[in-house]
Amino acid sequence: MGATEVGRIVMLADLDYFYAQVEERRDRSLIGRPVVVCVYSGRTEESGVVATANYSARGYGVRSGIPIALAKKRLLGTEARFLPMDHEFYKQVSERVMAILKRNVDGFEQVGIDEAYLDVSNRVANFHEAEKLARKIKDEVWGSESLTLSIGVGPNKVIAKIAADINKPNGLTVVDDEDSKAFLSPLPVESLVGVGRKTAERMGQLGIRTVGELAAFDETALINEFGRALGAYFHRAANGEDEEAVQERGENESISRMVTLKEDTNDPKKVLEAAYTLCEDVVSKARERGLLFRRVGIIAVTTDLTIRMREKSLTAPTDDMQTVKRAVKEILEKHLGGNRQELRRVGVHISGFVRRMKGQSQLTTFI
Repeated sequence: MGATEVGRIVMLADLDYFYAQVEERRDRSLIGRPVVVCVYSGRTEESGVVATANYSARGYGVRSGIPIALAKKRLLGTEARFLPMDHEFYKQVSERVMAILKRNVDGFEQVGIDEAYLDVSNRVANFHEAEKLARKIKDEVWGSESLTLSIGVGPNKVIAKIAADINKPNGLTVVDDEDSKAFLSPLPVESLVGVGRKTAERMGQLGIRTVGELAAFDETALINEFGRALGAYFHRAANGEDEEAVQERGENESISRMVTLKEDTNDPKKVLEAAYTLCEDVVSKARERGLLFRRVGIIAVTTDLTIRMREKSLTAPTDDMQTVKRAVKEILEKHLGGNRQELRRVGVHISGFVRRMKGQSQLTTFI
């Protein structure tokens, strides 16, 4: 059976607990101990949030986005190590891994420092061959960097993403066309990208708790409940439908990252802690691509799923972290100051890219 007969074959390769795993490989004495990589705010020794944690730390309830002080409380009495983010080092490791992924595939789309979609439709004839290629990729990454990654293989990006998430760490899950609906049907609706706690609660009130129940639900009713774009997306995704191509992203787009807050809130302190973590990520992505940017913005999703976007133009192109954090703080404080509606999700985006030239200085660094 040729690739054209089976349609597309897409992979999602996701490096397991990337920052913490890289730290374990840099210092082998960390293996087997709880490891927490943190974004420190600099106010006090414990102020800031957790960026990621290894699975040992997760066993104690330590998760991305919780305050460092809470993580330390949960890990009291253990041999836990709390480490600051080392973006430059993580970037170097990521670049080497992404190079391995690129040379094994036809289509490549990096969606984070630790994650990429891979289109292998013309590289393999069927899903069995795709599984062998995925194992080869995993072996190459382990042999080169001593890092594990989880790979999901499916007929499109939606299914590949869920497949990668279903069996971590160091997992490999293959879902072909014929099995996609049976694979999706029993999963909780939270398995779909875009379905957080509040949305899952609203779906539960409609009697929708599994992806199969969502797939069978009337699309018009979903649109009436969640709006045209979200309702249609939920219907398509639950039915395993996704035509979005795997392609390298151009420099004219924005780089953005969103997170669901631990609780609905309009407390500036809590929202800013989450937003600062996102600043680290989007700036890191821009630096990976050798880009400076002129605009910084926020995306705020309220509890009624209203989406608000605010943006600020900078005095000059930059990739300076503190400049971005100051801009995000200013925008968020203005947004929250005039809005009593609690936020469910927050995002940070940067745009207006120019490529960094050798020796180029950043005017915003000195303003």
